[in-house]
Amino acid sequence: MDQSSRYADLSLKEEDLIAGGKHILVAYKMKPAEGYDYLATAAHFAAESSTGTNVEVSTTDDFTKGVDALVYHIDEETEDMRIAYPLELFDRNVTDGRMMLVSFLTLAIGNNQGMGDVAHAKMIDFWVPRRVIELFDGPAKDISDLWRILGRPVKDGGYIAGTIIKPKLGLRPEPFAEAAYQFWLGGDFIKNDEPQGNQVFCPMKKVIPLVADAMRRAQDETGQAKLFSANITADDHNEMIARGEYVLETFAENADHVAFLVDGYVGGPGMVTTARRWFPNQYLHYHRAGHGAVTSPSSKRGYTAFVLAKMSRLQGASGIHVGTMGYGKMEGEADDRNIAYMIERDSADGPVYHQEWYGMKPTTPIISGGMNALRLPGFFENLGHGNVINTAGGGSYGHIDSPAAGAISLRQAYECWREGADPIEFAKEHKEFARAFESFPHDADALYPGWREKLGVHK
Repeated sequence: MDQSSRYADLSLKEEDLIAGGKHILVAYKMKPAEGYDYLATAAHFAAESSTGTNVEVSTTDDFTKGVDALVYHIDEETEDMRIAYPLELFDRNVTDGRMMLVSFLTLAIGNNQGMGDVAHAKMIDFWVPRRVIELFDGPAKDISDLWRILGRPVKDGGYIAGTIIKPKLGLRPEPFAEAAYQFWLGGDFIKNDEPQGNQVFCPMKKVIPLVADAMRRAQDETGQAKLFSANITADDHNEMIARGEYVLETFAENADHVAFLVDGYVGGPGMVTTARRWFPNQYLHYHRAGHGAVTSPSSKRGYTAFVLAKMSRLQGASGIHVGTMGYGKMEGEADDRNIAYMIERDSADGPVYHQEWYGMKPTTPIISGGMNALRLPGFFENLGHGNVINTAGGGSYGHIDSPAAGAISLRQAYECWREGADPIEFAKEHKEFARAFESFPHDADALYPGWREKLGVHK
């Protein structure tokens, strides 16, 4: 059934829809299945995303038609399809009238992903008006709160050198806490790896007191504040709350030094919102484990990593992993920096839409996945700043001298970039950075040919 007469209006102008502020606009890459008309398929997609189905129904009235999602732009050659969703379509909380991400995803990325007339459809961008910004929580804490704890300026406080306890699984409580202590002697921030929680060989109620003690000892020894991101991920919100409250009670006077990590993609929006609302005084660390199932460039359905990050800011993530923009081990490209810009700036361009955030707190780009001190200068040069959290597991624990030396080498890499120094020359005056060349010789050979001769390394 061709529904284009009802669910498409190509006379609508995007600038008028944006000025009106009464719709959420969503851009997709959509291809119809073989033998289907592009506009008819797009209209069916919009119908399934809002008020319609694949047949005429007797319960439709004039009001219902007034909240139809409308296709307002198509370009078959580029597979560009854009839909305007009236704000009235989206579910609102009974308790406080606010919007929820579950409803946005249910409509904009719901049943339409499985329709037989659609070969593929992937959300690449979306735009929300000011009213939607007002109706989402947004972050309660941001990187400035971490800079304050670390004793830095709350504007442009710079790079936070972090790590992930490695191996990601298999350590008992004592070696886990010792690994944390050894890194904190040189670094700032430690996070649980995303699967770490309450394994039988490392129970939370045994390991967390040891980590809290390791933080106290490292702070006493270095005279510097330290940060820990504890994984409170769980299927049940009561379990999440119990884990969070236990962690805060155990860290006691250092409770403000604790972030809460949630596996936001596999756990879903409900997990993120539970953490955001129950623990508004903690930095909310959104780990996106599993997102590649839909965001990978090889996937033609779902949504992109850019869309995931943008949604995380609306929900209230203080920080989210954004990959390494091609400088680490994960999929990514240099122009992925636009993901970082969208979540950290008050005004930013996406692949399709320009978004104003109207003062909503920023979400920190968290950089993780195969990074070490040698890769960081190029990363910072591409991004244009160093106001990020970097959790380098192998880049810290793989340093030839110690995890603390690995942490120091990371910070020195930031200083090298900030000073505009030549990395080889900088290494001659900074031991930990220099030893990173010997720690990661494969990267050193690829990034800095001739480094052995220049640094006097003969092996």
